[in-house]
Amino acid sequence: MKLAFAGLRHGHIYGLYSKAKEMDGVEVVGAWEENAEARAEAQKTITEPFFETYDEILNNPGIDAVAIGDYYGIRGQLVIRALDAGKHVIADKPICTSLEELAVIREKALAKQLKVACMLDLRYDPCVRKVKQLIAEGKLGKVHAMGFTGQHPLSYGSRPGWYFEEGKHGGTINDIAIHGVDVLRYMTGLEFVRPVSARTWNAYAKEVPHFNDCAQFMAEYEGGAGLIADVSYAAQTKSGWQLPSYWRFTVWGEAGSVEFKYGTGKVYYADSECTEAIEISCEPVEETWLTDFVKPFDAAALRDVLASQEAVLTIQKAADDK
Repeated sequence: MKLAFAGLRHGHIYGLYSKAKEMDGVEVVGAWEENAEARAEAQKTITEPFFETYDEILNNPGIDAVAIGDYYGIRGQLVIRALDAGKHVIADKPICTSLEELAVIREKALAKQLKVACMLDLRYDPCVRKVKQLIAEGKLGKVHAMGFTGQHPLSYGSRPGWYFEEGKHGGTINDIAIHGVDVLRYMTGLEFVRPVSARTWNAYAKEVPHFNDCAQFMAEYEGGAGLIADVSYAAQTKSGWQLPSYWRFTVWGEAGSVEFKYGTGKVYYADSECTEAIEISCEPVEETWLTDFVKPFDAAALRDVLASQEAVLTIQKAADDK
């Protein structure tokens, strides 16, 4: 697969670049970034040639796929243009910032049998895989309630400035919650049904009052299962990534419950016979979103990733419409 990068304004895209450089069967052929400052910074890391325009990538028959890491508000347009040009797409999250864009992406990708993937890292966490296994084995019974917290540091001043420019971010729920909403769909097999309530507000980024950095919501999943979540930019800058609240998940079922924190390799399980939680170690996971992306087109996989994107866009809209 010959892969070109389009938009390099979020640091996550460099994780994709590193994986692509290391992976057999993937060749990075170049990159494009229209912002001069971001391009100069990217050229410190990306050694391949830079294209002068996005059209050079789209019109190049030797390029199979496009990796998109531009600011959030423009990603949907870039994805749609790539699909129109017959290119597969892998993007940092979120894929787009509106339900209207997502509908066009779904229609074009399915019609042309083109892959659209997203860098949803949490799906590949050993804890997530272990909980998925426990649920499949019936250890939790019917799932009734779920919760997660995914608070991030705001890091105002060091985070890219476009985050705080109107029209470029698209909402804190869409930015962060896609990971948690997707993981719960993946682990439980339950589909998102609707937002019950959602709220975003400005609390920490006082320099930019329009930027709603706090975000909380409730949602319903299949079978009546309920979710409560917080994905605010409320964590402390220096310790936020290490705190227990950074991607902490709990799932309660009729027969048992589980809790874990992303990245720890340990799941805590309890059933009606337990006097204390049982610690379960998790096996390593070899797959990544990139190894899945290079597989042949799979309509079910496409619908799966777009379903998670649609869910968070729907929740974000519920908050925005208030």
